[in-house]
Amino acid sequence: MEHRRICRATGLLALVGAAQGFVTAPLPRRATSSRAAASASARLRMSSQETDKETPRYYGPNATPLLDTINCPADMNRLSIADLKQLSYELRWDVLSAVSKTGGHLGSSLGVVELTVALHYVFDAPEDKIIWDVAHQAYPHKILTGRRDRMPTLRQKDGLSGFTKMCESEYDAFGAGHSSTSISAALGYSVAKSVLGKSKNNCIAVIGDGAITGGMAYEAMNNANYLEARMITILNDNGQVSLPTGQPSAGGIVPVGALSATTSKMLSSSEFKDFRDVLKGISGLMPKEMQNVNAKIDEYARGIVSGGTLFEELGYYYIGPIDGHDLDNLVPILENLRDTPSNKPVLLHIKTEKGMGYPPAMKASDKMHGVAKFDLATGKQMKGKGAKAPSLTSVFANELIKVATDDRSVVGITAAMPGGTGMDLFGRRFPSRTYDVGIAEQHAVTFAAAMAAEGLKPFCCIYSTFMQRGYDQVVHDVVIQGLPVRMILDRAGLVGNDGPTHHGSFDLAYMGCLPNIVIMAPSDELELMNMIQTAYGIDDMPSVVRYPRGTGYGIEKLNSLFNYKLDEMPEKGKAVEIGKGRIIREGRSKAKTQVAVLSIGTRLGQALEAANTLEESDPDLGVTVADARFMKPLDIDLLRKLAKENSVLLTVEEGSIGGFGDHVLHFLAGDGALDNGTLKVRPMVLPDAFIETAAQSEQYDAAGLNAKHIASTMARLLDPEKHPTIVEVTQQLELTTITKKSEATVA
Repeated sequence: MEHRRICRATGLLALVGAAQGFVTAPLPRRATSSRAAASASARLRMSSQETDKETPRYYGPNATPLLDTINCPADMNRLSIADLKQLSYELRWDVLSAVSKTGGHLGSSLGVVELTVALHYVFDAPEDKIIWDVAHQAYPHKILTGRRDRMPTLRQKDGLSGFTKMCESEYDAFGAGHSSTSISAALGYSVAKSVLGKSKNNCIAVIGDGAITGGMAYEAMNNANYLEARMITILNDNGQVSLPTGQPSAGGIVPVGALSATTSKMLSSSEFKDFRDVLKGISGLMPKEMQNVNAKIDEYARGIVSGGTLFEELGYYYIGPIDGHDLDNLVPILENLRDTPSNKPVLLHIKTEKGMGYPPAMKASDKMHGVAKFDLATGKQMKGKGAKAPSLTSVFANELIKVATDDRSVVGITAAMPGGTGMDLFGRRFPSRTYDVGIAEQHAVTFAAAMAAEGLKPFCCIYSTFMQRGYDQVVHDVVIQGLPVRMILDRAGLVGNDGPTHHGSFDLAYMGCLPNIVIMAPSDELELMNMIQTAYGIDDMPSVVRYPRGTGYGIEKLNSLFNYKLDEMPEKGKAVEIGKGRIIREGRSKAKTQVAVLSIGTRLGQALEAANTLEESDPDLGVTVADARFMKPLDIDLLRKLAKENSVLLTVEEGSIGGFGDHVLHFLAGDGALDNGTLKVRPMVLPDAFIETAAQSEQYDAAGLNAKHIASTMARLLDPEKHPTIVEVTQQLELTTITKKSEATVA
């Protein structure tokens, strides 16, 4: 190889070889590194009146004169490197100020401020495509691309998305939310530009050390070399896997990103240098031909340890690692890559610090990855009063811990989401039985399948939306082979501020169409405990437990709403009979008209509130409410009873078309319950549209699945003349989607 990595006092710089078609230009040494300047400028002013040394207070600039002049990236063209450093300082504080008022992904955005400034200074977006993997780190990008005035609406209803979104801005080259997609997208853009004969072809994928663990990233890299595509992949290595949870790996296992830190220490360690020096001394006594071979071995030793050889074997020209906060070097390197005529794909490896420039974030174990609103002066988050009931995620984790305490064959698996799935809690108790496989849902499912085949009892814990990525393995490796993998789908239904990319809308549909599988959905925290015990006992087929983001009800509400009569929560759950639902509320026995609501999942509480409202408004109406518990197998005895004893049957679920309601309708039609026209059946599901970012309660209101919607749907079925049938919820959602797309097109 003609190119070499050259180490200097200011850091490791990468110079490119002319033999590869790249511009070779040594970078001038600066008296003060950009990182040092950034650290100094980002060092927050501490209050002179501060007396509590344990609680320092931090303040940003009083004005942002440079940032105020930037309405689009082209406005940066006139700036010097010194100006870019000042702009970075102001931009970092603008991100902090905005997120302190809305909450959101903070640490990852603070870590890429200098990179964002450099990319928009060097490249000509939107013609040049800058693609952010996951895109939770894209807040600085949004501010520099004309959306600064809308940052107060970040992750709010009718506001800015927390991720990149093509219909939001022409500068958002590709939408994101899930990980490991950026390299494929950049490759697609690059090939398309070549096919279309465009003379300008700069496509940049920015991917983190967490996202690059996803197999799709390597599939794209393998293909990029084959296609000889001109593209740049920037590996943002911050030593902490920057995932949507921002949690360290379960059970104390080192995050994938820490590999780089470990190898860097190894390369710079005296032991490694002494070892190489000894080998060089021996090599000097050998023939020249052997010395050349040894030199090659030395290069590969460094490459294998640092990661460069891996990318080079994939056909990439590897540069790095370099300091991602050092604009003095980052800008010229990006300019060289922009101006090279080569079509060889390049990987630029940069080192950044998550939470850079804000001490409370830099000191936090998760670098304040995802935050609620917070006090900018102290970093203290405003999470409100503690919930009266635990989160459903923690209920699951604690129940699984109880199961695993009695059975050493129980293991937990997650795909880089330990904090979001509760595997962090399980991992602290059972570190040797906790497996965080990285962003690799396909691998997680097949890994679990083989464990089950060998006799373990794996609980594979993945968000509903992310299980979509492992669906083929669910079918091919788990269900067809009948292996008892327990699939735990957290974040089922609507999730709130993360929006369409994170909703768990489709699992009842995509799991429900598979044969020989048990699918459960608890209505509350007690039922969740029971269903974990139920899943534990299923040893002859796969099973699914799906539940939403949020908290339980607490004992007081469980007793008043569900009539549980609990003095305290039980120590552990109790398995329920598979395929058997339950009637929670019997309709008024002497009422002239009997109707029923059959719910699955946590809409049961809303169904009970609707039933109370309906009976209070009509003394001649009796409303029965049942909890299906299981989608597969359906409780056919319960269905036949409800169909026989009621004139109207509503099904309610937190899922899309094709789910529970469709299975109920299919059974009733096949069973002849609809033949004589005496039974009206209506499924209530999520609308056939993507529901945008908003609070979770606002989203369910928009979806038409709250108590008032259940009551009004029942009222229309009972008296169509008084309550005409309308479909305004779906129509309004579709109209909003079309309007937003039209506005984006016009803009």
